[in-house]
Amino acid sequence: MKKLVCFISILIFAFCSNQQKKINPKIEIIDKSIESIIDVYSEIETIADSILLPEGPVWHNDSKSLFFTDVISNKVLNWNKSYGVSEYLFPSGNTGYAPNFGKGILGANGLSIDEKGSLILCQHGDRRIASIKNLNSNEKKLETVIDNYKGKRLNSPNDLTISKKGEIYFTDPPFVFFDLDSFKFRQTEMKELDFNGVYKYNPKSNEITLISEEIQTPNGIGLTPDETYLYVNQMGKPFSDSESQIKKIDLKNMKIETFFEGKELIEKFNDGRDFDGMVVHSSGNIFTSGPGGLLVISPEGELKARIDFGHITNCTLDTNENYLYATGFLDNPKVYRIKLK
Repeated sequence: MKKLVCFISILIFAFCSNQQKKINPKIEIIDKSIESIIDVYSEIETIADSILLPEGPVWHNDSKSLFFTDVISNKVLNWNKSYGVSEYLFPSGNTGYAPNFGKGILGANGLSIDEKGSLILCQHGDRRIASIKNLNSNEKKLETVIDNYKGKRLNSPNDLTISKKGEIYFTDPPFVFFDLDSFKFRQTEMKELDFNGVYKYNPKSNEITLISEEIQTPNGIGLTPDETYLYVNQMGKPFSDSESQIKKIDLKNMKIETFFEGKELIEKFNDGRDFDGMVVHSSGNIFTSGPGGLLVISPEGELKARIDFGHITNCTLDTNENYLYATGFLDNPKVYRIKLK
C-alpha cells in the first residue's frame, strides 16, 4: 500500500510540475519543427546591464566566458557565471592607429577566436582587423592582421567569421564615418575605398580577396556548416538605399542571391529594427537580429521562429550550443542568454 501511495504521489508531483511550466510569450514558434532546437519554456536571462552599445559576442570555452564589446565605450568586456562582468580591454577599437572623426561608434565591434586561441577583433576606429595572441595573457598587445585592400585603408571592419581552414571572412561598412547626432554617414576624404566590401583574408598567405562590393551596407556574416555558402546581412534605411535583406553568396562562383527579404517584417513590426549580427547553428538554421527581434531562419530561407529580446545587435552560441547569447542596442543596453534544447 505504501508503494502505491508513493507511486501516486510521484505522478501527481510530475503532473503539477508540468502544469506549472509556462510557454515564454517572448518566443513565437512559426514552424513546430524548430522546437527540436528551441525550448518554448526557456526564460530569457539578463547577464549584463548598462552597456552603452553592446556588440560582437563570442564564447570562450576554455574560460567558460562570454566576451563582448561596448562599441561606444571603446571596451571589450567579459562575462563569467561565477564572477559576472569585468573589463577585459580598453581601448578596444580606437587606439590612434588610423584617422577618424574622433567620436562616435569607434570601439571594437565583431569578435572571434581563432584555432590558436587568439582573440580577433574588428576595430572601427583603427579601421583594421587586429588580434591579441593569448587571451589569458596579462599583456594584451594588439597586432594588425589586415588594414588595407590594394594599399587603400579599410573603412571600418564590422563583423567576421572564421572558416575551419582559418580564413577570415569579414564585412567592411563605413560605420567609423557614421554621425550619431545626425544619424547619417558623413562624406570625408578619409574614406579611401569607394565601396563597402565583403572580404576573405587568408592569414597563411597574407592574401585578401574581395568577395563583393555590391552590398551597400554589409553587416553580420556567417558560413553554412559545409562552408560552401556565405550569408551577409544587408542593412536598409537609414544606413543604405537598399532593402533590408539577407544575401547568400556561393563561394564557388561568387554569385549572390537574396536569401531572405525583410520588407514584410519591417512593415509588420515598424520598430526600427534591422538585420545586424548573425550566427549559424550546426543544423544550418540561422539566428539573426532583424525586424521584430531575433529571427530563426531555416537553410531554405523560411522563418521558423522569433525571440523578442527587444532591440538587439548581435548573437552567438556557446561551444555545445546549449545557450544562445544576444546583445542589445542603444535603447536596450543589455546582454541576454536563453537556454536551447
